[in-house]
Amino acid sequence: MNMMAEYFIALGSVFLLTAVILRYLIPVLKSKKVGQKILDIGPRWHKSKEGTPTMGGIGFIIAALVVSCVIAIVSFVNGTSSKLLPLAFTLGLATINGLIGFIDDRCKLLKKENEGLKAYQKFLLQVIGAAIYLFAMKQIGYINTRLDIPFTNGIELGWFYYVFAMFLIVGMINGVNLTDGIDGLASGVTAVIGIFFGIVALVTDFRSLSIASACTVGATLGFLLYNFNPARIFMGDTGSLFLGGMVVGCAFMMDQPLIIVICGLIYIFEVLSVIIQVSVFSITGKRVFKMAPVHHHFEKSGWSERVIFAVFSLITALACGLAWLLFMVV
Repeated sequence: MNMMAEYFIALGSVFLLTAVILRYLIPVLKSKKVGQKILDIGPRWHKSKEGTPTMGGIGFIIAALVVSCVIAIVSFVNGTSSKLLPLAFTLGLATINGLIGFIDDRCKLLKKENEGLKAYQKFLLQVIGAAIYLFAMKQIGYINTRLDIPFTNGIELGWFYYVFAMFLIVGMINGVNLTDGIDGLASGVTAVIGIFFGIVALVTDFRSLSIASACTVGATLGFLLYNFNPARIFMGDTGSLFLGGMVVGCAFMMDQPLIIVICGLIYIFEVLSVIIQVSVFSITGKRVFKMAPVHHHFEKSGWSERVIFAVFSLITALACGLAWLLFMVV
């Protein structure tokens, strides 16, 4: 089977499996009262979303892992499974973060409030997960300490590369988490980035990256069937941290970590908006944005959730085009 056929079969399989699982998972989560708690400080119209089932990321995580396992078994039989080691490690990174998100979501439900794990607890667990991932990828030759920078000969970071890489991984994963604040936004933005990595994989004949992209796109599109405004389910930290692990893992599979900084521009914008808001308010007592993360600023400025979804997804597509020019053409 050629790579393009495998790509679309994997994508379609994850999409359909995600859709089917969520079809049956939503009523189960409702019956268990696994509903989202909405903070009073958020946009007042979000209160109508309170009680919407969360932790829906479980559905697409199961779908992605099942399809990947089937591909791995078939590859093992055909003697080509060694080519899938980068995929296995990236799925491991994503799953570890999905598990951290699951614990966080579960704590929120038990406490009946919108705070689960302490920030330092989540950060420490994510750093450990990133360190394990980098070590594993280094062992199979997909990590080196030279950082490629467009229009330069790159820079050798030595041991500092691993510090940089861990903070990049953790930062981007949490960027996806912050982007998951309105219906469909994290799914839409991540689907575009997943498609970008799929194009890169097919052009460069990189099988592990191809399957990782197929899983990411299939998962996000399948989830959007239920998460597009008005959402019938939220992915929770379970889903957003998993997706963050997938997209940043794709960048490290390419040994081009900075590519995620370009195509993940929206994630960075979301993180920076929170940092700027907190920093300026603590110094001056004034707010730069009407509310952070920045998608809430646009909401409070009168933008509908569907408009924000469309604009942020379009910006992401343009950013992916720029990433292609900088890393694949230059």
